[in-house]
Amino acid sequence: MFKMARNDKINLPSSGGGLIRYFDEYKSRISFKPGHVIILVVIIIIMEIILHTWGNSFLGL
Repeated sequence: MFKMARNDKINLPSSGGGLIRYFDEYKSRISFKPGHVIILVVIIIIMEIILHTWGNSFLGL
């Protein structure tokens, strides 16, 4: 007699979770170094403090 092949394997869904991955890397023309970003943030914080404390006299309000 003929034996039927048994399928003992368990089929699980792929682990991608429906996410699409693109492998083309985009290189922007504008790039900032981390040090420059930190300096810019510190300058903005200092300007905020100066304007908050002496802003009325600078703007004449």
